[in-house]
Amino acid sequence: MTGIDGTTATKDARTGNMIFEPILEEGVFRFDCSTDDRNAAFPSFSFVDTKVRETLIMSIHEVPSYSPTFECVMGQQIVNIELPPGTSFYGTGEVSGQLERTGKRILTWNTDVWGYGRGTTSLYQSHPWVLAVLPSGETLGVLADTTHRCETDLRQESTIRFISRQSYPVITFGPFPSPIDVLVSLSHAIGIVFMPPKWSLGYHQCQWSDVPDARVREIARTFREKKIPCDVIWMDIDYMNGIKYEKGYFAYDSGSEADVWVQTAGGRPYIGDVWPGPRVFPDFTQSNSRSWWANLVKDFISNGVDGIWNDMNEPAIFKTVTKTMPESNIHRGDLEFGGCQNHSYYHNVYDLLMARSTYEGMKLANGNKRPFVLTRAGFVGS
Repeated sequence: MTGIDGTTATKDARTGNMIFEPILEEGVFRFDCSTDDRNAAFPSFSFVDTKVRETLIMSIHEVPSYSPTFECVMGQQIVNIELPPGTSFYGTGEVSGQLERTGKRILTWNTDVWGYGRGTTSLYQSHPWVLAVLPSGETLGVLADTTHRCETDLRQESTIRFISRQSYPVITFGPFPSPIDVLVSLSHAIGIVFMPPKWSLGYHQCQWSDVPDARVREIARTFREKKIPCDVIWMDIDYMNGIKYEKGYFAYDSGSEADVWVQTAGGRPYIGDVWPGPRVFPDFTQSNSRSWWANLVKDFISNGVDGIWNDMNEPAIFKTVTKTMPESNIHRGDLEFGGCQNHSYYHNVYDLLMARSTYEGMKLANGNKRPFVLTRAGFVGS
């Protein structure tokens, strides 16, 4: 059966050309499999202003130079964009291997992968984004705007393929004259990096751990004695001796009282092993959890801390084959994020929401200072 939009449907599958509408600015288009799919898509975590992705620009009457096709089968949405022969691919975020991604396959699923190699398909951050340089020199940017696990397949010549759980939109930027033009347009959607404090641009001394505190002072003194410029010394987790998952530890007590923990499918706080042992995990998809965390950060900063490194926030879990929490875990997310969903939906943005909460906490501590937050895991827009 063929629909008026050119789609073909069988009992188990739909195929066709994606429908489009101009958004954001000239040269930027949103593609969906159908109007129903457009309405079913989850909110965007990539766009700084989620309303921008949902707003048609009526004054733009151009049509896209390249339009994707789709196939929806067994709950999966497969998107293909065929480009001119000789197109080369870049982007795809934090991945192993060469800068050029032509011929590669990437899985966006934030993963703790110590000791990774060229064949590793998932690293610590997820960026379902491809920068395509056409034979003419023009450049096209393509974003699969989904937080779910997403396969980006660039193994077929001059073809971009995304495979993820339906329904999700695809956003194209361009083609524009150069990669810089595409990235400028992308920045209008996902934002730009915050202005860092001046000290953060200097040399950072960081290794697994320097303990006890006398060792940290010794390192600082040695840098000065040898007249080696050093602006920052990082301290790893050993300084946090005393963190507990038990009643009587203030952070656990206040978090339990505020009901901020990620839950199992059975509705109990999820407990997973990390460096300090069994631990519970804040559910950063909830506004009350983010506020709770930000206030803890504010108090922590008052001790003289200048920057914070959010580590292990894929989230990484020990003693499990998947290296993370069960996908059946429950996040009681805010409606603006997609509401209550299982971990498979929020996994790739757990880090993003944690980093935002940390940033807000540092702003609460001192609104006149530029916060400095590093995050190991990340998503588009982090």
